[in-house]
Amino acid sequence: MKRIYSLILLLCFMVLVAGCGGGTATDTSKTGNTTATPVELNISAAASLTSAMNDLKAAYEKDHSNIKLVINYGSSGSLQKQIEEGAPVDVFISAGQKQMDALKTGGLLNDSSIIKLLGNELVLVVPAGKTGITSFADLATDKVAKVGLGEPGSVPAGQYAEETLTSMKILDQVKAKAVYGKDVKEVLAWVESGNADAGVVYTSDAQGNSKVTVAATAPADSHKAIVYPAAVIKASKNAAEAQKFLDFLASPAAGDVFKKYGFTFTASKS
Repeated sequence: MKRIYSLILLLCFMVLVAGCGGGTATDTSKTGNTTATPVELNISAAASLTSAMNDLKAAYEKDHSNIKLVINYGSSGSLQKQIEEGAPVDVFISAGQKQMDALKTGGLLNDSSIIKLLGNELVLVVPAGKTGITSFADLATDKVAKVGLGEPGSVPAGQYAEETLTSMKILDQVKAKAVYGKDVKEVLAWVESGNADAGVVYTSDAQGNSKVTVAATAPADSHKAIVYPAAVIKASKNAAEAQKFLDFLASPAAGDVFKKYGFTFTASKS
C-alpha cells in the first residue's frame, strides 16, 4: 500500500514539474524573449571603397543588431571572378561597369536591384613634397622613372588610366616604366613610400592623404565615365536583408559618408 501511495505522489510531482516547464516555455514565447540568430551578409566591395565602407559598416551594425557585415575588399575583376566561381556573396559593389555587366550577362545578379551608386575622378598623385611633375604628360618624360598603375585587366582604375594615356598618345612610353598593382590601394602605397615616382588612382584615394599630392586630374572626356554599380547577388541566401542594406547605401545618410571620402553620390537605377 505504501508503495502504491509513493508511486502516486511521484506521478503527481512529475505532472506538476512538466506543467511548470510548459508554462515557462509558453510565457517566453509570448514575451518574445528569444535570441534571434544574427544574419551574416557577405559584401564584396572595390578596394577604393575601404574607408567609406568601414564607416558605413559600423553605422549599419549599430542600428541593426541582428546583422553582421563581412566585407571583402579587392580589385573589381578579382571579386567578379570569385562570384562567378560560387563565392558566398550577398552584395557586390564594383568600381567599374564592365565587371557588373559580365555578372548580369551570366545571370548571376538580381537584375532589379542594380543601381549606379557612385562616381569618381581619376587623378595623378606623387609623393608629398615631390615637385616637377604637374601633368599626365610628364609621365612620358625623364621626370618619372617608375609609375604605378592598376592592372588594367582586373582593376578599373588601371583601365581608365590606359584610356587616358591612349587619348594623350603617351601610353607606349608610360607602359615602358609602369609597375602594375593588384588594386588602387597597392598603387597608392607605392607612391606613399616613394617606391613609385607617381601613380594613377581615384580622387577618393588621395583625399585627406597627407602622404601624397594630387598633381593633375584626368580630363573627363579622356576615359569612360567612372561608375560604381552595386547589386544583390541572385544566389544570396539572405536576399531580403541584402536588399535592405543596398537601400541603405543608396540613402542620403550613406551618401553624405561617401561624399566625405571624395565620391560623387548618384544612387540611380542602372
